Amino acid sequence: MNQNFIRTYVSVDCVVFGFDHENRLNILLVQRHVDDIPLEKQRKLPGSLIFSDEDVDDAAQRVLHELTGIKRMVLKQFRCFADPMRASNAHDIKWMDKEYKHHIDRIITVAYLSLCKIDHKINSTKYDTVDWYPIDEVPVLPFDHNKIITESLIEIRKWIESDFSIIFELLPKRFTIRQLYQLYSALSEKNIDIKNFHKKISSFPYIVPLDEIQKDVSHRAARYYRFDAKIYKKNNTKLIK
Repeated sequence: MNQNFIRTYVSVDCVVFGFDHENRLNILLVQRHVDDIPLEKQRKLPGSLIFSDEDVDDAAQRVLHELTGIKRMVLKQFRCFADPMRASNAHDIKWMDKEYKHHIDRIITVAYLSLCKIDHKINSTKYDTVDWYPIDEVPVLPFDHNKIITESLIEIRKWIESDFSIIFELLPKRFTIRQLYQLYSALSEKNIDIKNFHKKISSFPYIVPLDEIQKDVSHRAARYYRFDAKIYKKNNTKLIK
């Protein structure tokens, strides 16, 4: 048997999705500090090494709490990233040496995705700079963070197909059918006719119309709706078949 077993560090990285007022899917990035790299090129996914007495799920919740100030967030573990060369870039090694005070030549990360309303106040206790980035404007990131984001998009589409209710974690408490349509289209990448979508939505008892319409808009004002989680649990119907 080959006895050349690895000695490595384990981390968690979190992909946090949000849906903005321009109906775009966003990801939350933080800023790291490496002396000889311009600040605008130092974005990364939030993450951390796992403490010796810590479960990986607890570590992910800790990272999210330090990132957002929210104690408990919707969270899903979706993949482990363990390429031997994923932390071989000189700038990444330099940053890890400075951040953790250890020389780390191999690091395996357990990746999580999470959902956060963009209008929720971000109160980070760890990072000086935390910003939302539209999914199509994410810059080149360190390590394999761009690959992690790509894989997280695949995973969230599977998640929505198995539990449609999680989509409402990204929408405001009151929303329009167009907002729901645009978010679902962005996440699922399905080409859906909005009229058919509206007709289908109207048949779902857990999407409840409100006696409120939009104000101060340049287009025809739309009605607001809300999601009723209790009704959903009794009528767990898939949105698009």
